[in-house]
Amino acid sequence: MKETEVKIFNINKEEIEEKLISLGAKKVFDDEVESLYFDFPNNSIRDRKQTLRLRKMGNKAFLTFKNTISNDSAKIRDEVEIEVSDFEKTRNILKALGLSEWLKTRKHRTSYKLKDARFEIDKYYDEYDFIPEFLEIETDNVKTLYKYVELLGFKREDCKPWTILDFIRQHNK
Repeated sequence: MKETEVKIFNINKEEIEEKLISLGAKKVFDDEVESLYFDFPNNSIRDRKQTLRLRKMGNKAFLTFKNTISNDSAKIRDEVEIEVSDFEKTRNILKALGLSEWLKTRKHRTSYKLKDARFEIDKYYDEYDFIPEFLEIETDNVKTLYKYVELLGFKREDCKPWTILDFIRQHNK
C-alpha cells in the first residue's frame, strides 16, 4: 500500500477536532502508542531509506516495513503492515534475527478517519516531549492530501514531509 502524508506543527487540537467532526470524521483511536525501530548493526535498512517498526497501539501490535518513494511535496512510502498477536514475542524474534532497536518512542495519539484519509494528532512523551503537538494527515495521493489540508484551514507551506528523525533534528533543544 502506498501512504502519502504530511505533518503540521503548532496546532490547536481542539479547533482541529471540531473541524474534523464538522466534516464528518469519526474518532477511531485515542490512546498511547509505543514504537520500536529496528535495523541491523551495519544500518543496512536505514541506509536504503527503509524503515522496520514494531508498534503497540492500545492493546494491538503491528509490524511495519516502509520503503521511501519521495520526500518532496509529501512523505510518500510503500508500506506493508501486519497485525501481530504478541508485541514482546515479535520483538524477541526480531532481536533473534540480529536486528537491534535503534529508536524507541512513546506518544499519545488521537486518530480520526474521514473517507479516504486519516488524521492523527500526536504528542510525544519522554525524551522527545520537546516536539510540539502536531497533526499528521495521511491519504493515498498528494491531490487528496492537500484537499484536506485546505479544508482544515492550512496552507501547503504549513506542511512538512518529515520523519521522526527530521522532527528531532528540527526541534532538538
